[in-house]
Amino acid sequence: MSNSKLDLQKADKKPKENITKVDIWRQFPLLIYAIIIITPLSLVFFATFKNLKQLYSDPLGVPESWSLANYKALFANENMLIYFKNSVIVTCISVFSILLLASMIAYAIVRLPKWIGNIVFGFVVVGMMVPTQVNMIPQYLLLDRLNLLDKHLGLICVTVATFLPIAVFILTGFMKTLPKGLIEAASIDGASHWQIYSRVMLPLSGPSLATTAIFCFVIVWNDLLYPLLFIKSDSLKTMPLALLEFQGQYLTNYPMIFSGVVVASIPMIIIYVFLQRYFIAGMTAGSMKG
Repeated sequence: MSNSKLDLQKADKKPKENITKVDIWRQFPLLIYAIIIITPLSLVFFATFKNLKQLYSDPLGVPESWSLANYKALFANENMLIYFKNSVIVTCISVFSILLLASMIAYAIVRLPKWIGNIVFGFVVVGMMVPTQVNMIPQYLLLDRLNLLDKHLGLICVTVATFLPIAVFILTGFMKTLPKGLIEAASIDGASHWQIYSRVMLPLSGPSLATTAIFCFVIVWNDLLYPLLFIKSDSLKTMPLALLEFQGQYLTNYPMIFSGVVVASIPMIIIYVFLQRYFIAGMTAGSMKG
């Protein structure tokens, strides 16, 4: 009897040991990936507390003294606050406009007859396939004729038009998974299209809207190409464009650039922290609804 009990105990331990080994091997690639991501971010963060001489002498080391001189110098220039405000204005208005227009278009595609909706959705997909660089010259000429060059309004219009197809693509895919019975029930109750859109579709599309908002916010906030192309005045520059001022012909002030990068990353971190729950729900919504 004692031998059989020992055999059973050994048999119980073997599966647990195997499961533990499997979990370790599954987590090992994630650990390697985390190290690859964290290492350059840490080096950039440490560089913000060094001066240029310390960075060149020991680029991979920890700062000897944790000085905030770079951050103080960054905001000692009053223009940097203006650049930050410009980025906030352009990004918030652009993302809000993209979400509003994309959600309306996605709702229309879902409500239209299937073949018409597919045609409209096909035009959206074609818009995603056109490279951004192909449109730069026509966009520049169009803004010049409309007298919108070197204005935030012109930059916002181009940004919305460029990233609208991606947002429509994401939101349409999510809205197609919503139960059609809710829409039909609202229609039977006498709800108008606007009421169905605003009171039924938008609340249910919250996770997808949050996912799209984070995606668009990160792209627009970090965009350098369009501000470089359409903005010339110093008072209208955005943060990514303003960081180019620390790059000279013969010398680049990397600690100041890295400090600006860290400051520019703060809004993105805040947005993700507040919308993280909705972002994860939006990423998994498609697989959960089947």
